[in-house]
Amino acid sequence: MEIIINVLLILGIAQMVVNLVRYMEFLRGMKDVLTSGSGKRIHIWKKVALFLITFFLIGYIGIFLMQKADLLMACIMFGGAVFVSIMIFIVLRIIGLVKERSIDVAEVLIGVIDARDPNLDGHSRHVQNLTMLFFEYIPAHLKRDINSVSLEYAALMHDVGKLGVPESILNKPAKLTDQEWVKMRKHPEIGVKILSPLTSFKNIMPWILYHHERVDGKGYYGLSDSEIPLPAKIIAIADTYSAITMRRSYKNPRTHEEAIRIIQEVAGTQLDKQLADIFCGIPKEQLIKATPVAVKSEWYKN
Repeated sequence: MEIIINVLLILGIAQMVVNLVRYMEFLRGMKDVLTSGSGKRIHIWKKVALFLITFFLIGYIGIFLMQKADLLMACIMFGGAVFVSIMIFIVLRIIGLVKERSIDVAEVLIGVIDARDPNLDGHSRHVQNLTMLFFEYIPAHLKRDINSVSLEYAALMHDVGKLGVPESILNKPAKLTDQEWVKMRKHPEIGVKILSPLTSFKNIMPWILYHHERVDGKGYYGLSDSEIPLPAKIIAIADTYSAITMRRSYKNPRTHEEAIRIIQEVAGTQLDKQLADIFCGIPKEQLIKATPVAVKSEWYKN
């Protein structure tokens, strides 16, 4: 009997340790654009839950060390640990589903926005896919402080400001005039204004605003190298590859090999050299696979 009691207590302790680790991972995951805007009450309850899980874990260990539990208490304690585990799983699953549905809705909305401009149709999705593929290849020490969900939204929304650019400029088949370029270069700022009511997007605003900056300081806002947020540099490379390989009203799409060559040529001046080298090392098949179906169909027509 004593062996059964001890086994149940040890299993309960082990399960509570797992619960604590999973809950702390859950808290770290609550810092993206979908969950970081929670109210103060939610933040308080999250801390209370963390305290209680820790408190119960210490209690489980204490009871095990004192060896004063009977079979009923050991069963209740083991069952309680399993119950907490189930509840954490359900919460994580629900939040995961909400995030998946939210990005699906955002993709549809961005697709509608892109569709008004033949030069953009599929571009935002392409940049989103490329960015998330690129993120997988970036060393852990570089991407440690970047939330992947937030990065995905920033990549998807990077050109939302083109809603404020006249269609005559967006759809112009010829080279833009200096005055037209002034209006076009305002699209990152317009995008930030459009997204400003979403308070949880506050942290990713600079990523969207500065995705056209150059490491040599000759970008839209004159920021250089270390002043440019790392996620903006990541999106800039994905954006460049997409722009080169997509069909535009004023140019034909270029090949993967040409895009890689151009990116290598501008690495260190326009694009971050270290990141560009990493991107160019991604297998061609994976980069091609990141192309949305709508854009692929245009490639195959030609």
